[in-house]
Amino acid sequence: MRMSLNVVSPIGGAPIDSFVNALASARDEGFRRVWMAQMPYDGDLLTALAVAFREVDNIEVGSAVLPIQNQHPILMAQRALTLNTIAGGRFILGLGLTHQAVSEGMWGIPYDKPVRRMREYLDALDPLLAGEAVNVVGETVVARGALQIPGAPRPDVYLAALGPQMLKLCGRRTKGTLTWMCGPKTLGEHIVPTLRGAAQEAGRSADEVRVVAGLPISVTDDVAGARAQAAEQFAVYGTLPAYRAMLDREGYAEPQDAAIIGDEKEVSDRLDELAALGVDEFSAVVFDSAPEVRERTRALLVSKDS
Repeated sequence: MRMSLNVVSPIGGAPIDSFVNALASARDEGFRRVWMAQMPYDGDLLTALAVAFREVDNIEVGSAVLPIQNQHPILMAQRALTLNTIAGGRFILGLGLTHQAVSEGMWGIPYDKPVRRMREYLDALDPLLAGEAVNVVGETVVARGALQIPGAPRPDVYLAALGPQMLKLCGRRTKGTLTWMCGPKTLGEHIVPTLRGAAQEAGRSADEVRVVAGLPISVTDDVAGARAQAAEQFAVYGTLPAYRAMLDREGYAEPQDAAIIGDEKEVSDRLDELAALGVDEFSAVVFDSAPEVRERTRALLVSKDS
């Protein structure tokens, strides 16, 4: 199972130099891939990555995730292809539907018909990423035209998919899913079989789609202290419907219950459990405030990367 880092807020108030240095540090530690979130209040992730890819080599970066509601698919394809040209093919396009509070509350964009919206978005996006013209007139998306970015490498597309219909769309159409707050029961009984079953129904190999599981993680001897930190840092995910549903499915009362916390053996065993369930990549949110704990956690992740 591949081990990657998930950076929740890479550019919140930090100068671009700090952003570049953080990516270079991850590479130098031995990580081959980093996933970075686009939070609604942060600077623009793709602009920062355009600089970072020019400065830092030998590491891949994926967006986890870019919301689709506030960005037309032609513009999304234009930006993704341009960035992947700068990156030399090292960019991965992770897409998702943001939460209702953001889409409707901040942007005034309806949150209805999420699966239809994503399906029509992919109908428009996929040809553009392949260098083809598009002519889509859907219920939620209209896109007509073509781009002229010759030689641009096509990025793999992942979706933040948790519900059954979105997972099926993901299995039929994309490289894989990016999950968050999903424990082993949910991954093994719901995420993995739904995604891979949909891929096979669409005539794809089950191995053609990937499951990237994101969870908080801390290698520490102070389990109680780490749980208290996780409770504070991740409390909001217990209130957002999509993640609350995954926690309930797992039988977790609070988000901190999903965190992987313990010494090297405990954490290693839990990561091995995820791999045995069919998880292809673990996307680690290293959250502890103590530098020595973060260093210990990242060292274990690198040692288990395969």
